[in-house]
Amino acid sequence: MSEPIRFFYRGEVRSVESGAPTRTLLQHLREDLHCTGTKEGCAEGDCGACTVVVAELQPDGEVAMKSVNSCIQFVPTLDGKAVFTIEDLKQADGKMHPVQEALVECHGSQCGFCTPGFAMSLWSLYLKQDGQTTPPCRKTVDETLSGNLCRCTGYRPIIDAARRMGELPHVGFDREALKASLQSIQRTEMYSYTHDGQTFDAPRTLAELAALRAEKPTATIVAGSTDVGLWVTKQMRNLGDMIYVRLVQELHRMEEDDGMLYIGAAVSLNDAYEAVCKHYKDELHEMWQRFASQPIRNTGTLGGSVANGSPIGDSAPWMIALGAEIVIRSDKGQRSMLLEKFYLDYMKKDWQPGEFVEAVRIPLPRKDIHFRTYKLAKRYDQDISAVCAAFAFTLKDGVVSDAHIAYGGMAATSRRAPLAEAAVNGKRWNEATLKLAMAELAKDYTPLSDMRATAAYRMKTAQNLLHRYWLETNPDSAEPVQSINAYHYAEGAVAA
Repeated sequence: MSEPIRFFYRGEVRSVESGAPTRTLLQHLREDLHCTGTKEGCAEGDCGACTVVVAELQPDGEVAMKSVNSCIQFVPTLDGKAVFTIEDLKQADGKMHPVQEALVECHGSQCGFCTPGFAMSLWSLYLKQDGQTTPPCRKTVDETLSGNLCRCTGYRPIIDAARRMGELPHVGFDREALKASLQSIQRTEMYSYTHDGQTFDAPRTLAELAALRAEKPTATIVAGSTDVGLWVTKQMRNLGDMIYVRLVQELHRMEEDDGMLYIGAAVSLNDAYEAVCKHYKDELHEMWQRFASQPIRNTGTLGGSVANGSPIGDSAPWMIALGAEIVIRSDKGQRSMLLEKFYLDYMKKDWQPGEFVEAVRIPLPRKDIHFRTYKLAKRYDQDISAVCAAFAFTLKDGVVSDAHIAYGGMAATSRRAPLAEAAVNGKRWNEATLKLAMAELAKDYTPLSDMRATAAYRMKTAQNLLHRYWLETNPDSAEPVQSINAYHYAEGAVAA
């Protein structure tokens, strides 16, 4: 039986009883509720003009508030949550919020089309600051605004506004009242919404999900919709029935066991990378910052990323290099395999009917393994890689063993380079071995030319990234990272 979608917005609980399950939050705000402050710029979660803040009750009873892209967020995923848009920043006395006032003072808006998205991203930071008078550092501001693009103002006045907003008289936020409102619309059982023959199911337990997937093996699995959303907004695809997995609490599990970090398939990209970076901070922190934008990382999941298996995805190469496993579940039980074995060909995976991703298992740091990962893209963040590389060599007494070399953007799937690996295994990690491995890479891959890079560029840069790895891990005279990574200087200059 179909149930209405319920979410909290503009001081009251909204109920949606009709509309396609793939109707986006942006469409609902602008066309149904006539709240037109939120803008559509790209309809693919790239420009940030549609940024809103979504609040959700956590298992511990606290409220998490995160910036998201409303243009690719399906309305049924908002059930039980709260939505805040630019209209909510107006104060009860009619005055502007400090975020808005700071943008005005610092001349942070010209045409104004992108400004509501910037304001909402800044408001999400304002909530985190929670009345602190010390302005946020430049790095924090840059990360907050990583999903917002401006085409006319330039970013300097907007960054000035991010520092200025905390200096203005503080405006508090009543989280307890919001918590009470959210508690009033929580569900305890599986939720289903149906419109025009299309059903959106939201199971709450792993058993319910497995049974539902067996019943509907062709249904579209939805987690953060950061990729699936584009199937609708850009490709105009009919997704058929959908199964929403973010409410399955077992899929939010994260734990360390037997030398592995277990990350459930519904854990957000931001939380997953934070957990992994506790063990691989120097090796993965830059990738965490450069992986999409903050709103995308808030909603997308690591499980969804590996399930989609894009050949230009940024997570698969480093996971393959480390020897990560994927855990797959169905109503018949559980199975696991190395992630590299899961990818068969372009967008083809080792699925059985009724299966879904339950988790990934990532090896924790091991002795003598030297791990690095690198991303090449036209922009620092919020951009898809032209080439993504990951390396994990066991180096003992200067000799290589168990070499793992993996690339994204070089083939139909993210995959290893067996010939280059064979060229280094059992040999001393010196310049002669490096050159031999670089030559073998040309036999391992036949990259394509596309809008992001030519085949020649991809091959040359893939070889150069292996060279960079050697510079950083050369057992005779390794170079410090600050002499190789240009972004290290940029970060230091900002900090100074």
